[in-house]
Amino acid sequence: MMEQMPLSAEVIRSLQPYDIRVMLALERLMRRFEWVPIDDLKSTTHFNESELEYRLGRLMARDLVRFDAVPYRGYALIFNGLDSLALHSLSNKGTLQALGCLIGEGKESRVYEGLGLAPVAIKLHHVGQRSFHSVRLNRDYLPERTHCPWIFASRLSAEREYEALTQLHGAVPVPAPIAIERHGVVMDLIGGTTLNRAQLDDPESVLDRIFEYVRAAYRHGVIHNDLSEFNVMIDEDRVVLIDWPQWVEPAHPNSERIVRNDVSNVLAFFTRKYRVGRDLDEVVESVIR
Repeated sequence: MMEQMPLSAEVIRSLQPYDIRVMLALERLMRRFEWVPIDDLKSTTHFNESELEYRLGRLMARDLVRFDAVPYRGYALIFNGLDSLALHSLSNKGTLQALGCLIGEGKESRVYEGLGLAPVAIKLHHVGQRSFHSVRLNRDYLPERTHCPWIFASRLSAEREYEALTQLHGAVPVPAPIAIERHGVVMDLIGGTTLNRAQLDDPESVLDRIFEYVRAAYRHGVIHNDLSEFNVMIDEDRVVLIDWPQWVEPAHPNSERIVRNDVSNVLAFFTRKYRVGRDLDEVVESVIR
């Protein structure tokens, strides 16, 4: 799948009700087709050919929909289109009042600043944007799908992260979950910066707090499974663990190895940058026992 430019609030505001109808039809039909045939799209939207062509042209011009003529004439939503549907629904429900700028982008997500009742972060999961095959190898919860697996995988990823945040909020410093819509999770906005960009005055204290939170998460049935200096936020004296879509339960057959990988990643960073360390085996033992 080709890379796409981030969405803007202007694109979302420019969408008309008939544009949304076409996008909803594409989303539904992509359960059956990788590329939705024009005839199926016509019968689902109840638009005549000229109206449908006009709407599809508007959506393609905004980089929300793509077209392919092989092996037949068909159309498909891309991530920007799915993002637009999620944001449109959040706005209609009153969860989101304004969309701000892009504040973070990784291999499998985009994070926008937004405004609800308070400042929020909207994380839109983009699983399989570059290679779905490599994603499936690392996520045993993904079902086998023959059509558009990135849509289903992205929704599942969002659901898993929302579940972890709901399970941990109040017991472990994580972003407070607010809402979920399709592949998007709305959570409270965490200030500060990621651990890899921070300059710590007391790195030993921060290291100990991270492992305290890892232990607390384990006691509440959650192992991060992707913990590193990129998934820890430092906001003045706050330490917050973020990015939970890959979490597993302590009952997972490889749970001890996964905990060891998480702990090892954090220790490697602190040893490298601050010359601060802990005994890996002792920390792992303190988590799992």
